[in-house]
Parts: sequence; C-alpha cells; structure tokens
Amino acid sequence: MATVLVVEDDEFVRSAIIHELGRRGHAVRSAGCALDALREISQRPPDAVVLDLGLPDLDGSEALRMVRGVSDVPVIVATARDDETEIVRLLRAGADDYLVKPFSGDHLSARLDAVLRRARSAPAPQLFRVGGLEVDVGRREAALDGGPLSLTRREFDLLAYLAARADRVVTRQELLAEVWRQSYGDDQTIDVHLSWLRRKLGESASQPRYLHTVRGVGVMLSAPR
Repeated sequence: MATVLVVEDDEFVRSAIIHELGRRGHAVRSAGCALDALREISQRPPDAVVLDLGLPDLDGSEALRMVRGVSDVPVIVATARDDETEIVRLLRAGADDYLVKPFSGDHLSARLDAVLRRARSAPAPQLFRVGGLEVDVGRREAALDGGPLSLTRREFDLLAYLAARADRVVTRQELLAEVWRQSYGDDQTIDVHLSWLRRKLGESASQPRYLHTVRGVGVMLSAPR
C-alpha cells in the first residue's frame, strides 16, 4: 500500500480517482489546488503524486516546478493535452510519467505501480558532492574543500540528509521526523545544530555559503554561487 496525493480541482474526477486508488488498497489524500498540494507535500510527504495540469491557481507545469523544488516524490501528471512536445517538456521538467485524460482506473493503477517500483528499487547514493563539500554516507565522513570536517553524529546525520536533497527546501517537520526521529519537537533544537554546522562550514546565518534558511519553511543546502 502507498500513500498517494491526488491533485485535481474537478470534484467528480477527484472522487473517481480516490475511489479507484482506495479500492486497490492505497491510502489517498487530495488537494484541489497547487498551493494546498505543496503544503501537503512539504508537511506530510506522500509516496506518489497524481497531478492534474489544469489547476485553478497555478499552471500545472509551474506547479510541477514548485513540487520539484521541495520534493523528489514520484509525480504522474494527468493532462488533457495530447501533445508530444508538451509531454516531453513535462517529463524533462521532472514528471516521472503522464496520463492523457480520460484514462481508466486500470491504466492509472499500472502507471502508479511502475513509478513506485522504480522509486523503491533505485539504489540510494552513498556519496554526495555539493560544491566543495563532499559527504560519504557509507564511511560517515565529510570534507570541505579537501579538508576533513569533524562532526558529531547528529551533525553528520543532518548534513547528510540535506546533502542528499541539495537545492531542495527541507522543512523543519521533515528534519524532526527523518533526522531526529520525532513526530514533534522544538525548532530551537534544529536551529542550534544548524548553527554548529554552519560554524564548521565556515559560514553564519547572516552570511550563508551552503546552508540557506527559507523563512517560515525550512532550510536548503546548495553550492555557493
């Protein structure tokens, strides 16, 4: 069973998709617009997203770009635009697959199963390079500009999690859940560890190089520009 987020503004279509996926054993959540979907993905990441392109608040391709800014979750775009150029553009923009409306429940289920298989079978990388920063997860070693970094266990776990998601904004809720293994907690704990990590990376919150705070959302690790 997978948790699937259905992003569709047409209530009839949304209900039909939810019914079909629920009947096949999936846990289904839904959103009627892009901004609600982004909030769901940031706060409670699903296993996959079915994204309609005809949303009321944002064009689907822009919504896809924003989803890719916060998550690498598998995305199947659902579109009425049966145009090869458009489909190729969406796949290059980060979609994992697509469906042309109208589609059957069997077709959707088969495409969903395929993207979930690929996501689950993909080997997790063990070495991440972001600018002059190198994080070797297998060896639990990190280096900056060729020099080793002396990190505590928690600092390394935090850095490794962010490095694996470079150029993506990671929420504090996600850090608490995935690095601290807590469903709730004090943001100050994260801020303190980020402060220690910044010091070892030779930067500060006011003059960031790698660790960039996105106010009200979370933090992003990216190479200096």
